[in-house]
Amino acid sequence: MRALTVVPEQRGSLRVGTVPDPHPAHGELLVRGLALGVCGTDKEIARGEYGWAPPGRDRLVLGHESLGQVIEPAGDFAAGDLVAGIVRRPDPVPCGACAAGEFDMCRNGRYTERGIKEIDGYGSELWTVEADYAVRLDPRLRDVGMLMEPTTVVAKAWEQIQRVGERAWFEPKRVLVTGAGPIGLLGALLGVQRGLDVHVLDRVADGPKPRLAEALGATYHAEPVEKVLPSLEPDIVLEATGVGSLVFDAMAGTGAYGIVCLTGVSPTGRHLTVDAGSINRELVLENDVVIGSVNANHRHYRAAADALGRADLDWLGGLVTRRVPLSRAADAFEAGDADVKVVLDLER
Repeated sequence: MRALTVVPEQRGSLRVGTVPDPHPAHGELLVRGLALGVCGTDKEIARGEYGWAPPGRDRLVLGHESLGQVIEPAGDFAAGDLVAGIVRRPDPVPCGACAAGEFDMCRNGRYTERGIKEIDGYGSELWTVEADYAVRLDPRLRDVGMLMEPTTVVAKAWEQIQRVGERAWFEPKRVLVTGAGPIGLLGALLGVQRGLDVHVLDRVADGPKPRLAEALGATYHAEPVEKVLPSLEPDIVLEATGVGSLVFDAMAGTGAYGIVCLTGVSPTGRHLTVDAGSINRELVLENDVVIGSVNANHRHYRAAADALGRADLDWLGGLVTRRVPLSRAADAFEAGDADVKVVLDLER
C-alpha cells in the first residue's frame, strides 16, 4: 500500500512510497484511510525539526489528523463505521496521570504518539488502531471528519477554561480568539456553541477567514490586538497563534478574573522586552489566570465528536480550502495564500 513517510530530523526526506499492508492484532480495527489533515506539526517534522521513528526503523509514517472507514471491526465497531484514531498513547510505566487515563497530561514524557513519536501515523491507504483508541463519527461527517483531531485540542482547551473559571463564580460573556487558522476557528465554533459573544482576531483582512468567522456569528477583527483589546476586555482569550508579543498583549488585556488559554506553540530564539512587574501586578490584583493546553484524551475526543455532529456541515466544509491527492502529497506541505485547512485524499 502507499504511505506518506519521513525520516525524522532529516529535512527533505518526505515521500510517498510503498510499505507492507498492516495486519490487525486482536482487538484492533483494520481501517481504510479516507483523508488526512495536514497541520503545522506535520510540516515541522517534514522540515526535520523533530519527530521519532518507531524503534528499529528509519522512517515514520506521518499523519495524526485521521479519518477512515472500518473494514475489519473489533470491539463495539462495525464494518463501514466512520472513525478517527486517537493520537497519544500513555507511557508504559505509567505515570500517575497516564494511569488515570489523563495521558494528555503525562508527567514523565514517555508517552508515544501516532505519526509523531515512535508509532506510525495514519497517513496510509490502510491503517490499524486499537478499538479502545478509535472514536466513531457521525456518518454525515465523511467529508470533514479529519477535523476531529484539531477539534479535540480546543475541546480540551474549553474544558480547562471552564474548570479554572469555576474556582469561583464564573459567568463569562465575551471571548477573543486570536488566530483564524483551523484551531482558532474551531475554538470559535465551540465558543459560539457555548452561547458566548465570540470575537476572532487575525492579521488577514480578506479571503475565507473573515467569511468563516462571520458565518459563525462571530465578529472578525483584522486590526492590531492593542487596538482591539481595550474596547473588548474579554473574559476569555483563546490564543491560537503562538506569536510571543500577542501572547503578552492578551495576558494584559483581559477583563477582571480573565482567563488566557494558550494553544499556539511559540518558536524559540526571539527575545521580547516585557514589563514583567505590570503583568504580575495585573494577574494578582485581578485574579487572572494564564494556562497552556495541548493534546487530548478520550473525553476530549468524545466532546469533539459531539461538537462536530452539531455543527453546520457547510461551515465545516468551508474550513477545508484545499484537497490534495496522496500522490501529490508534497503540494500539501507548501503554504497557499488562501489556505485554512489542507487535506490529503488518501484514495487518490
